Amino acid sequence: MTHDWAADVRKYAPNADAAAVKDMVHHCGIALHSRDGSFVSCTDKAERDRVRDSFRKKKLALTESDGDLDAAIAAVCERLKADRDKSRVTFYYLLAEKYAKLAMFH
Repeated sequence: MTHDWAADVRKYAPNADAAAVKDMVHHCGIALHSRDGSFVSCTDKAERDRVRDSFRKKKLALTESDGDLDAAIAAVCERLKADRDKSRVTFYYLLAEKYAKLAMFH
């Protein structure tokens, strides 16, 4: 599946850090090879919990309460609401950017 993930990110972060996007694509790895894995479903609580627990807590090492982390995820869902399919790379980029964690992806 060939996709311009950086173009998706730039729709919401026009000055996106290209190196961070590239490393984030690498981090997502094989998940991006399937249509289902390459997008985040904001309507699926299990998916939002997975983003919170696997990406936010484990990868970004955030220690805020689940409620605070869930609120940030909901804010990104709201920001991306114009897109039917919410790119996983864009979703993760916006979360990492919010918490000034983009340097982890270099």
